[in-house]
Amino acid sequence: MMATDLNSQILTNFLNGYTAEVTSGDKKSMAAAEKMMDKGAEVFVASLPKDTIDKQVAAVVKIHQAGLKPVPHIVARNIKNLAALETTLNRFVIEAEIDTALILGGDRDDAVGDFDASLQLIETGLLQKVGIKKIYLGCYPEGHPRISTEILDKSRAAKLIAAEKAGLEVELVSQFCFESQPIIEFARKLRAEGVKVPFRVGVAGPSSRATLVKYAIICGVGASLRALKERQDLAKNMTSGETPEKLITELAEALEQQPELGLNGVHFFTFGSLEKSATFVNQVVN
Repeated sequence: MMATDLNSQILTNFLNGYTAEVTSGDKKSMAAAEKMMDKGAEVFVASLPKDTIDKQVAAVVKIHQAGLKPVPHIVARNIKNLAALETTLNRFVIEAEIDTALILGGDRDDAVGDFDASLQLIETGLLQKVGIKKIYLGCYPEGHPRISTEILDKSRAAKLIAAEKAGLEVELVSQFCFESQPIIEFARKLRAEGVKVPFRVGVAGPSSRATLVKYAIICGVGASLRALKERQDLAKNMTSGETPEKLITELAEALEQQPELGLNGVHFFTFGSLEKSATFVNQVVN
């Protein structure tokens, strides 16, 4: 189902400036990004536990050379020490001219070195020292499978304070959900707490049922995964390879009615097929 005339402009506005995520080894998705995304669009580059810095830098450089803006994941638990962090950041800045990064703690059980939380990376002072001007911070509308909501809230507040002290621009980017309500409620919670930074909504790009369920379980997408299994209409729309249009339409309409939510567009989790996400956006927009 494509957007109707009534909601097409709202959808187009919400999808304008969308971002997408790739892994460092996904050459097919990087090629699709170069071909299908607007020049200057942000492409996030994941840092998986087995990735080497050379592999991630090569991906970031390739995206930069394609006229896009790479946003590397800087994952605390994947970094050995302060020297390794500085080397990594310097390579990104020098070789690919990055000024934006996603700062994460990481999901591996045991940190490889001195860092185990994203706050520690911000507090080193290295981000702004090497030329990083903006950071994305992860957030979890449906909670985190290993971290309590109370700890998540305290951690987010501490990171926002640390980033402000460091002079870093901040934008939140969320874990993906399959329903709009948890996202809308989370945005209301943020604004009620006085959080004013932009909030970019994580969305699962078009994928097969098996892929979506697999990553939902891995990422701890709880309540909306249960709804996915319980509601036939949602299951049909989100797990048979169709697009996330219904979810994005609901979010776009909520923002239209409540601009104070501060939803700042869409970030696609592409699960190895950025082409499907870009095709979906182009079909809606055009």
